[in-house]
Amino acid sequence: MRVVVTPGMGIGPEVTARALVELQGTAQFTVMGSTAAIGPWLSDVGLNWSSGQVGEDSTDLVLVETGAGRRPAVVEAIAQAAQAVALGQADAMVTGPIHKARLRQEGFEFMGHTDMLGAHFNVDPVMAFTGGRMRVALVTTHIPLHEVQAAITMERVLHTVRTAHAALVRDLGLSAPRLVMCGLNPHAGESGELGRTERDTLLPAADRLRQEGIPILGPLCAEAAFMAAARGENDMVVAMYHDQGLVPLKVVDFGRSVNWTLGLPIIRTSVDHGTADALVGTGRADASSMVAALKLAIQVSERRASI
Repeated sequence: MRVVVTPGMGIGPEVTARALVELQGTAQFTVMGSTAAIGPWLSDVGLNWSSGQVGEDSTDLVLVETGAGRRPAVVEAIAQAAQAVALGQADAMVTGPIHKARLRQEGFEFMGHTDMLGAHFNVDPVMAFTGGRMRVALVTTHIPLHEVQAAITMERVLHTVRTAHAALVRDLGLSAPRLVMCGLNPHAGESGELGRTERDTLLPAADRLRQEGIPILGPLCAEAAFMAAARGENDMVVAMYHDQGLVPLKVVDFGRSVNWTLGLPIIRTSVDHGTADALVGTGRADASSMVAALKLAIQVSERRASI
C-alpha cells in the first residue's frame, strides 16, 4: 500500500517521524511538506529519506517538497496529498495536526482538514473517530454551540448516519453495525419537556433509517449511549455536536483513536490531537495516535483493494 503523509504543525513532524520508524516495511510512505520543517525530524530518528515525487519507487522514504506559495506550506501539502490519492498515485492520505486559528490568520478559509477536503472534492464529509473502545460520528462539527440546534436538520442526520453505516460495512467489514443516536437535549428531551429536537427531527429520522434497513437505536440520552459504547454494546455513537462526542471518546481512548473522514472519494485518516506546541522538542509527545492513523489507512486501503 502507498500512503502519503502530511505531518502538519507543532508536534506533527516529530510524531510522524517516530510513527514511520515503528511502521517501516508495512507500506510505501511518502511525506509531503516543507523539507526544512520535516527533514531534521526524519533524520533524527534514523530514517533514510530522499527528495522525490509521490509514488516514486525508492529504497528510502520519499519527502516531497511543497514549499509555500499563495497559501502556507502545510495547507499546500494537504491539497497536493489529496490530489495525489485522487489521481491514484497513492492509496490513502494521513494528516498530522494543524493550528486552525493560526492558519486562519494567514488566510486559511476553513475550520479544519475535514471542511477543506469536503470543498476540495465538492462533497459533504462526515467527521468520525475510531480505533479504541468507542467509535463516534458527528452530525455537526466546528460550529459555536448556539448554532448547533439549527444545524441539526433531518437531511443532515440522515446523511451522517447513512455515511457512517456505509463506511462501517465497506471499510471495517461489519456486516450488521449497531448504531445508536444521541439526543441533543438533556435526557434526550424528556418527552419534549426539555426541548423538541428529539421529537421533531431525531425520532422521525431514526424511523426513516430503520425503514431503510439501518437498525439505529435512539435518540437516547448521551450518557446512556456512551456507557453502552464503553461496554462494547454498540459499534458507533452518532453524536449531535463536537464536545458531546469527543469528550467521552477522548477520556476513554485518547491516543488510540483516529480521526477518520467519511464520505470522501479517497481514504483520509488523522491523529486525534492538536499541535501541542508546548511539547515540541521536549521528547514527551506521544506518537501512538499517528501510529494508529497510519495503521487504519493501511487497513482500509487493503480492504478496499480486496473487494
